[in-house]
Amino acid sequence: MPLKQKMTNPVRNRQQKELYPGRHGNSFELLVDGPSFFSEMLDAIATAEKYIFLEQYLVSSGAIATEFIRALEKAGHRGVKAYCLFDDYGCQGLNRKDRQKLFEAGIQLHFCNPLRLKNWHYALFRNHRKLLLADGETAFVGGSGLTDDFWSIDSPLTSWHDVMVKVKGPILQDWHHAFQVSWRHFTGNSLSIPAPKPAQQPEDQLGQVLTNEPLLHNINRFTFKHIQLAKKSIWIATPYFVPTSKLRRRLRRAAMKGIDVRLLLAGDRSDHLWVTHAARRHYSRLLRNGVRIFEYQPRFIHAKIVLCDDWASIGSSNLDRWNQRWNLDANQGVEDKSFARAVRAMLMTDFDHSREIDLTTWSRRSFWQQSFEWGLGHLIAALERIGRYLPRRWKKPPN
Repeated sequence: MPLKQKMTNPVRNRQQKELYPGRHGNSFELLVDGPSFFSEMLDAIATAEKYIFLEQYLVSSGAIATEFIRALEKAGHRGVKAYCLFDDYGCQGLNRKDRQKLFEAGIQLHFCNPLRLKNWHYALFRNHRKLLLADGETAFVGGSGLTDDFWSIDSPLTSWHDVMVKVKGPILQDWHHAFQVSWRHFTGNSLSIPAPKPAQQPEDQLGQVLTNEPLLHNINRFTFKHIQLAKKSIWIATPYFVPTSKLRRRLRRAAMKGIDVRLLLAGDRSDHLWVTHAARRHYSRLLRNGVRIFEYQPRFIHAKIVLCDDWASIGSSNLDRWNQRWNLDANQGVEDKSFARAVRAMLMTDFDHSREIDLTTWSRRSFWQQSFEWGLGHLIAALERIGRYLPRRWKKPPN
């Protein structure tokens, strides 16, 4: 099938779910923590000359949001077309004054799936993606929102630990298309901005855009595929470990074959501590089968990373049941040894700053603690079962 036809009419049947092909000639750079990626993202907005696409789940008024609003205002005043697609629930903390600033600067701002009583049955469906694309030349993909949680000058030691991937190369045309699809879905309007044609990068790294929506689990499917293909290691970092039985089973089987399987999870520093306790009910069986579990100690870890040998997937997906059923997510898949080394080095540092769970010690925790974890785990399962009676996909943008 010609590339142009594949891009404009992505196939969505059960036999062919790859919306975007793997592409060579790209450059991927791992940016760790707010001071690193926020400065680069702001620079990309400041130097944009044509257009800016910004898709975000979590945006709250504060120092970081102010910096981005100021940068977008300046871009708008110099004639740059800026399109912002924010999730309505995730942006409850963005005050009216900040919203008005964006509108007055000529920014095209749209809020996904507004919370309204008449659309209550669609309320669980959220746009969880995090993407910045400037001029079709540079993109940033990862798990960070635009809030002071990810970087605060006053309290840097409590900032959330997260990563973004800086992207250059031909794969940007796929990110361009992915944003246009979201924009058309939520606004009902199409963007007339043509897809970019970025030059091949000297790094020549292979990458693939991974997206998902309810009933189309492209991210999970590729994750399961590479878990099955892994020969040496499977390392996963996620802040909310609410895995399906299928994922747990594959991790156990891989560990039993001698593969180095590690989980880097949130410890007692979390924005949803009850999820951390619920996740712990799975520890014992995983540990018995050889999976190593680390709880990150210094700060709340918000990064979403899968590393299987030399394949990495980084983005907004937590690989949990919630993502599979209700969230729109997007990850950058990378098949490259040098990029995998960078991710592995970061994770090794994170393991050194984590508490590794020991099976013997873990088995001795109190009956009440085990009961608490069991109860929370079954509460999550019950909520998920109730959610099955709600619509499983948007048939049209709620309005």
